[in-house]
Amino acid sequence: MRLESYPRVYYELLSIGFMVIMSISLSSAFLPIMAHKLDPTGSLVGLAISSWFLTRIFIEVPSGLISAKVGRRKLIVRGILLGLLGSMLCALSNSIYILILGRTLWGFGAALYFTSNTALMLDLFNPEVRGRAMGVFQGICFLGSFLGAPLGAVLARFIGFNAVFIVAMIAVLPAFLVAFFSKDLREIDKVTRREYETISVRNIVASLNDPALLGVCYVNLSRMLVAQGVMSTVFQLYLNESLGITVEFIGLILAVRTISMISLVVFSGYLADRFGSEHVVLLGLAINALGQGLYPLASSFEQILPLAIMESAGSGFLFTSLIVYLSDLVSPSLRGGAVGLFRTFMDLGGVLGPIGFMLIYNSLGPHMSFWLASAILTSNVITISLIKMRRKS
Repeated sequence: MRLESYPRVYYELLSIGFMVIMSISLSSAFLPIMAHKLDPTGSLVGLAISSWFLTRIFIEVPSGLISAKVGRRKLIVRGILLGLLGSMLCALSNSIYILILGRTLWGFGAALYFTSNTALMLDLFNPEVRGRAMGVFQGICFLGSFLGAPLGAVLARFIGFNAVFIVAMIAVLPAFLVAFFSKDLREIDKVTRREYETISVRNIVASLNDPALLGVCYVNLSRMLVAQGVMSTVFQLYLNESLGITVEFIGLILAVRTISMISLVVFSGYLADRFGSEHVVLLGLAINALGQGLYPLASSFEQILPLAIMESAGSGFLFTSLIVYLSDLVSPSLRGGAVGLFRTFMDLGGVLGPIGFMLIYNSLGPHMSFWLASAILTSNVITISLIKMRRKS
C-alpha cells in the first residue's frame, strides 16, 4: 500500500498531530528553567514537569474504552480544546502553582486526544502496512517537535517564557478547526463505532490482564521514566548548570535530537513491517541504553551533540515499534482499552520520572541519573526477550 493511496482522513490526522505536537514542544527547551525560576528551591520543579501526565494516569484507560462507544472524534476534539485552555493558564502563570495547574489541564486534554487518535490510526490500517503508516505519522509529529523546540527557545529570549504559551495556543487552533469540521473524520468515526459498540466493556477490561500486554506496558513505563525524568528535565538542567550551555544551544541540541528521531521513527516503521516489531524494540533499547551511559563522559556542546544523535536514534526505534508491537498482541475490538492501558503506564512514567530523577539529580548528581537510566533500559531487553519466549511457547 503506497502512501498516496492512504485515505484522506489519514492526512488530516497527520496535520492535526503536527500542530498539536509543535504547540506542546514550544516550551520543551525552557520549561524546567522557567519552573526553577518560579520555584528557586527546586522542590516543585519535577511536579511542574510531571503534572502534564498526572491526570492522564486516571483518564487514559477510560478514554480508550469510551472512545470505542461514543467515537474517537469527539474525544479528539475535546482533548484539543482542553489543551488550549491549559496553555492559556500557563501563559498567565506568575507562580509555580498556576503553572502546575495549567500543565495538569493540558495533560488531561492530551490524554483524550492521544489515546483516541492512536486507536483511530491503528483502526485505519491492516498489520502489513501499519508500521509504515504509524512511522510516517510519528515522523510528522516529531517534525512539529523539531520546529517547536528551537522556535520556542528563540521566542523565549525575545518575548519571555509566558508569551511562548500564547504562541502555542495560536499554533494548535487550526488543529481544533480541522478536527471539528472534518467530514472524513466524522465518517470513519461512525464506521469504527458501529464495529465496537456491541463489545462488552467488562470483556475489554478483563482482557487487559494479559502478561504479555502488561510486559509491553512496563517497558513503555520505563521508557517514559527516562524520556521525561532525564531527557526532559535533568538533561536541560545538566547542560545549563553543569556544562554552561545556553538555552539557545540547548534548543539546538533538542532540535538535532528530534531530526534523528524523525528519521529513525519513519525507518523503524518500515523495519517493523519487514523484520518484526519486537526486533526493532530490542535494537532501540540497546542503542538508547548505550547513549544514556555515555552522556556523563561528555563535557561540551561538541561532545554532547553526537551522543544526542545516537541516543535519540534508539528512542526513534522504540517510539513506533513499541505501539505496533502492542497492536500485534491484541484483537482490534480490544485495541482502545489496550492503547489506554499502554498510555497509562507511559503517563505513570511521565509523572514519576521527573520527580524521581530530580531527587537523584539533587542528591547524587546528574551522572548517577544517566547511569540509572542506562540500567533501566538495559533491563527492558530482558523483559522483551521473556515476552518473545512466552509467545513462542
